[in-house]
Amino acid sequence: MEKVISGIRPTGNLHLGNYFGAVKSFVQMQNEYQCMFFIADWHSLTTHPTPDNIRNSVRTILSEYLACGIDPEKAPIYVQSDVRPVLELYLYFNMNAYLGELERVTSFKDKARTQPDNVNAGLLTYPTLMAADVLAHKADKVPVGKDQEQNMEMMRLFARRFNRIYGVEYFKEPESYHFSAKAIKVPGLDGSGKMGKSEGNAIYLCDDEATIKKKVMRAVTDGGPTMLNQEKPEPIRNLFTMMEIVSDKQTYDYFNDQYNNMAIRYGDMKKQLAADINAFCAPIRERILQYRADEDYLTRVARQGAERASESAEQTLREVREIIGFRK
Repeated sequence: MEKVISGIRPTGNLHLGNYFGAVKSFVQMQNEYQCMFFIADWHSLTTHPTPDNIRNSVRTILSEYLACGIDPEKAPIYVQSDVRPVLELYLYFNMNAYLGELERVTSFKDKARTQPDNVNAGLLTYPTLMAADVLAHKADKVPVGKDQEQNMEMMRLFARRFNRIYGVEYFKEPESYHFSAKAIKVPGLDGSGKMGKSEGNAIYLCDDEATIKKKVMRAVTDGGPTMLNQEKPEPIRNLFTMMEIVSDKQTYDYFNDQYNNMAIRYGDMKKQLAADINAFCAPIRERILQYRADEDYLTRVARQGAERASESAEQTLREVREIIGFRK
């Protein structure tokens, strides 16, 4: 069975975009692949979070993964910092990574532009830590979006370079895994782009009913169509896309017909959309709160996940040390 590994930075709650973009597929994949999922708290240090923020975010993400249906017996969930062999492998990859190629990574250049006062070494070497996270377990596939494809290319480069330097065929080159030919892109509430934490346009899985309604009712709209069967502008198209995801077909078709006939009342549409989003989120929200309240269970899940991940990474590290020439 092929190995699949994926991680998420603990920078806040999961939102609908996370769920439909990745987590829903993770739940399906755990029955088809040998999956491992981790919470990338080392990666989060590039933004200098407080200790309390790290601890709370890790517990929150873990609760949300479980609430969405990931079974830790099928797919271990572990915290990145609990698997120490990854750090040593990160060091070895850094020794064979070059400044020029790291500086050309698009995600680094974007971060350096948007946070010029915090261009730290962790940002620069993000691709090598990502490579260590994955190659430590000799994963076959990594579920990623298009924004991570360059980092995947770097990962394959580091694997090839290690093999070439030491004259071995040890690391295989993991493939990017795309969930479907047409991935679901959940739009944000601000009328443009995709849903995201940093954009402030997200509905979170743990949002209560009142919060969901407030956010949806403030979503961007326009003055309404001025012609029959008028093409929808982006803000309105985004609302319909969201309704297509969470509402039943009859509801979607009703409001679509209302729009095409120039009879749409956006207030009514938003109220229905808010109700449908809440109906979708409510059972997940309830499970999140149950898991979040059981600290002992969360600790046990993280510890068992770390034990399984550490066993895998330690085996890789022993072999890598021998290849390089260090004692086992």
